[in-house]
Amino acid sequence: MPQDLVAPMLVTPGSLPSDADDSRYAYETKWDGLRAVAYLHGSELTLRNRNGADITAVYPELAGLAEAVGATEAVLDGEIIATDRQGQVDFGALQPRMHLRNATQIKQLAATHPVSYRIFDLMRLDGRDVTALPYTERRGLLEQLVPDGERWAVSAYTVGNGAAHLADSARAGQEGIVAKRLDAPYLPGRRSPVWLKIKNIRTQEVVVGGWTEGAGNRAGTIGSLLLGIPEGRVLRYVGHVGTGFTREVLAELEQLLHPLARTTSPFAEALPTREAKGAHWVTPKLVGEVAFAEWTRDQRLRQPAWRGLRTDKTKDQVVRES
Repeated sequence: MPQDLVAPMLVTPGSLPSDADDSRYAYETKWDGLRAVAYLHGSELTLRNRNGADITAVYPELAGLAEAVGATEAVLDGEIIATDRQGQVDFGALQPRMHLRNATQIKQLAATHPVSYRIFDLMRLDGRDVTALPYTERRGLLEQLVPDGERWAVSAYTVGNGAAHLADSARAGQEGIVAKRLDAPYLPGRRSPVWLKIKNIRTQEVVVGGWTEGAGNRAGTIGSLLLGIPEGRVLRYVGHVGTGFTREVLAELEQLLHPLARTTSPFAEALPTREAKGAHWVTPKLVGEVAFAEWTRDQRLRQPAWRGLRTDKTKDQVVRES
């Protein structure tokens, strides 16, 4: 990542802080979307994903954020989200927007299926690096800087009472919450326990290492994806997923996977015969996300369902969640 860019701070999977530490944390909604850092230069906005790629043109409906802030130069951290027809935040609803590059299609979907930006931190302000300031001071500056707009808002937080906040998020059908130490600095590019994600829904980022052909109404296309998680220099097999796909998603996956075809398995261990039979192996580059029930005793994903591609992540950034 170029030196003038700020790598977003990463969260650590965990559980709620103890009762004794509860009041030392702020609790925010864990937004189920795409991490994005916003660079504001006068009246211009540049959006970059977690890896530093410029995604500004993909989300033109957010351009007004720079004008709303004014002439102030700043770097903000947040999440781009989309909602379903019921108004619920839905990662699946964001998928059609994440991969578009055609200007006409982007303009059409920006009008019919607009995204929003939830801002939760501030890294630079008027040329000053504010990452060393504690969370509470950064949030105070952020709330003074950014007025809420139709397509963006500063994400709310509460101090203490994390168990109630987690229960509220579950009732609202949200993915979970993030607990952040009130006195903690912002640590660019680092994963730290001062930021904890506590989930209601179990999700796991995975690397696609192959696929099997479908049967019945899925004949001639992908039946399931063979999934792995990097462990050191090897890819460990964690199971296969065959649900959660639409026809459009299957067609997109076929286009992406065929150029990655190879003759040998990329997994470190031999797969069960029934899962390896007729497998089409691929170079493990594509990253996706699944929801699942639990980890089995042999470290496989139980009842996984495909949630979508994570084009903002690379293979090396995938870690097994506790």
